[in-house]
Amino acid sequence: MTIYENAPLKKFNTFGLDYFANKLIHIKTEEEAVSLFNGKTKWEKPLLILGGGSNILFTSDFNGTILYPEMKGIKIEEKNNESVIVSAGAGLNWDEFVSWTVTRGFGGLENLSLIPGNVGATPIQNIGAYGIEVKDLIVRVRTINTIDATTRIFSNSECEFGYRNSIFKNKEKGKYLVTRVYYRLNLSPVLNLSYGSLIEEVNKLGQESLENVRQSVINIRRSKLPDPELIGNAGSFFKNPVVSSSFADGLKNKFPEMPIYDDKDGYKKLAAGWLIDQCGWRGKRKGNAGVHDKQALVLINNGKATGKEIYDLSCEIKKSVHEKFGVDLEREVEVIGTI
Repeated sequence: MTIYENAPLKKFNTFGLDYFANKLIHIKTEEEAVSLFNGKTKWEKPLLILGGGSNILFTSDFNGTILYPEMKGIKIEEKNNESVIVSAGAGLNWDEFVSWTVTRGFGGLENLSLIPGNVGATPIQNIGAYGIEVKDLIVRVRTINTIDATTRIFSNSECEFGYRNSIFKNKEKGKYLVTRVYYRLNLSPVLNLSYGSLIEEVNKLGQESLENVRQSVINIRRSKLPDPELIGNAGSFFKNPVVSSSFADGLKNKFPEMPIYDDKDGYKKLAAGWLIDQCGWRGKRKGNAGVHDKQALVLINNGKATGKEIYDLSCEIKKSVHEKFGVDLEREVEVIGTI
């Protein structure tokens, strides 16, 4: 366990915002986490558990303790003729884990390649991309209670997964530290090439395979999304709105070119990036904050932006989308700090 006082956070958020935390604690093992939550190590509330920092917008210094889990390691837990259960430590880089599974012929995660962040965030956010949501692959999640230091394993159903949501993100937010996640992967993979231009990109590379699906996703993401190492951003800033089928039909009549996707019964999903683009925001800049010129769903730090600038820009975008389409955008990024 390593403890830092008045710790800079610039390297711990992909927007690259220059804020500080009263205390930053790195933990490498579950034993260290138990010691921390048992009160053997002093820390001050509030507590924020931070992984790769790819879904966070700081708007001020953090007057509390940030916990940075660094548990790593990959383990094959179970295996039969059809599938394998693989576990990974919460502090492991997500894309490194995806690469590990693909090179071994374990299918399921390839469409989630190059998503920034660490393994521990995947059940919290229920990450998804290119027709896949991680909830369909997670078997269980190992956690430690931040209040009484007890260990609890959540089954898939107990995680209460929803679109970019889980029990860890709403009613039990901040109560559990994710330490390890277990995924069931296929030994005879069924590739999902149904989303957008994915199959076209795969065909460019040759045969349909796990490796080519992964590389295709990487190619598409790199062509559309800025590298956080070069341009501060948090990927998709807003969720794709889910609306009633009747409301979606009304929008389609008014805007025939609008992309609309099937969702659960009686509902449709809209493309937030398209809505923002139609409001003229793509490539626009407000002070040091801006909207990416290739993907309107991505807000960027042009170098010296404050979190408040980015937040204010997001408010303007939300307002214009509501005025034009009657749709309320919801931020996917979590805002931390005073506004």
